Amino acid sequence: MGKRVLGLVVHPRNDVSESVATVTALASRHGIRVVARPADADRLGDGVEPVADENFADEVEFVFSLGGDGTMLGAMRLVAGRPTPVLGVNHGNVGFLIEVSPRELRHSLERLIAGDFSLEPHSCLELTGRAEPALAFNDVVLTTTVPWTAVSLDLEINGMRFGYFRSDAVVVCTPTGSTAYNYAAGGPIISPSAPLIGLTPVAPMSGITRPIVLGGDETILLRAPGHETRVSLDGATVVTIAEGADMVVRMRPNATNVVRFDQDAHGARSRVKLSLLDLPLRPEQLVELVPEELRDRARRLTEVPAGDEA
Repeated sequence: MGKRVLGLVVHPRNDVSESVATVTALASRHGIRVVARPADADRLGDGVEPVADENFADEVEFVFSLGGDGTMLGAMRLVAGRPTPVLGVNHGNVGFLIEVSPRELRHSLERLIAGDFSLEPHSCLELTGRAEPALAFNDVVLTTTVPWTAVSLDLEINGMRFGYFRSDAVVVCTPTGSTAYNYAAGGPIISPSAPLIGLTPVAPMSGITRPIVLGGDETILLRAPGHETRVSLDGATVVTIAEGADMVVRMRPNATNVVRFDQDAHGARSRVKLSLLDLPLRPEQLVELVPEELRDRARRLTEVPAGDEA
């Protein structure tokens, strides 16, 4: 692995102790420090050193995310703009971004140390219009600060006016985030290989009523002339933008690197997870997504012994 400081980012509630024990035991044998931010380190026990929040991203040379997609996105935001690789271990629910399960962690660590892995770059959205730029790897969701009130946003693309949205919300998403709120709101699924940005109005009332797909090099400006705007980034960070202020969204390419061991296996798992979103897969297509060893086991269980045939 060639790294001497490994940072942990963990789910705030789920029990990750087994994975932490696996990581710290192997790290100790290889002379690798394991660190976490103080709020996490306090509950992770011996073998994990606390590092101040403001120093974490600068000190770590590798990051493990122990949780679901939300934890993974938080880890990616922490090291955005750095070459720091991020490995996800699924202690959450669906885990679209995550390849490794807790039972696979020990083998995955050995592969990391051996250098048997690849890095998958991920782009993010950068929002300006406040004191500091804010980042989102999945989506930026814009609503009003007043519940049950429609958001009204003027849209400009590369300095040209393109109408307005009036809807319950507007979702701006990356390809990675296109299967989240964007998809639930009727937006398109965007291939991760395409550097594109999706804009989808949620329950539109007037103005632009259909999703829009833009190139990754476009500059998107949204402005609410009549109200404050509540902006949610990856469902984790929420900021309030003043009435009439410019909210500029751009794509930042290759903002972080996610560790991959087997792209094909990860893709197959993601297709299974996408099928949970009611994608129109045929039964035989669903069977193809079941791992071969499970299919073999099912065949053995359903086979009739030769002497038991009627």
